[in-house]
Amino acid sequence: MDFKTFVFYFLATILVVAALRVITARNPVHAAMFLVLSFFTAGGIWLLLNAEFLAITLILVYVGAVMVLFLFVVMMLDINLERLREGFWGNLLPGLIVGGLMLAEMLAVVGAKYFGPSVVPTPPAAAAGYSNTKELGRLIYTEYVYPFELAAVILLVAIIAAIALTMRRRKDTKYQDAASQIAVKRRDRVRLVSMPAEKE
Repeated sequence: MDFKTFVFYFLATILVVAALRVITARNPVHAAMFLVLSFFTAGGIWLLLNAEFLAITLILVYVGAVMVLFLFVVMMLDINLERLREGFWGNLLPGLIVGGLMLAEMLAVVGAKYFGPSVVPTPPAAAAGYSNTKELGRLIYTEYVYPFELAAVILLVAIIAAIALTMRRRKDTKYQDAASQIAVKRRDRVRLVSMPAEKE
């Protein structure tokens, strides 16, 4: 067993254990931290597959943004854990069925290489000085430039819509008017009251 294979099995073991702890941990914060560990080890496996861009994107986007948001939401909300566990046994059978189907699909894809004719051809070896990130950038900005720009426009519209929905003023919502706060005068807020001095 060479060093690369050992590193793969080491990262795969950590990934499987962390993924199991995500769904078995009782504390939601601990589950989110195990999910962060799963993302890190998955990024390491992507690095072993010479997919540096995908590994860095996985760590930056999911660990740096999505999981931080999840952690803030989980820690800010007062979650009743007992109420969340009430429907566990009722959803166990559908969960086992879906998990069994996913396992069968993974075994069919991975096992086809060993137990049947290979559907996916083996890619040729990369040439010296080949950069996966450079090739991905070349494809995005040449052959797939219009789908890339279309996805960017759709994301921009989604961001503008989210901001518009957040900033609209409703009658039952309290909001601050910064202009009126800045233009306030002392006589509007302070009232001088003359009181007679107390005598001993």
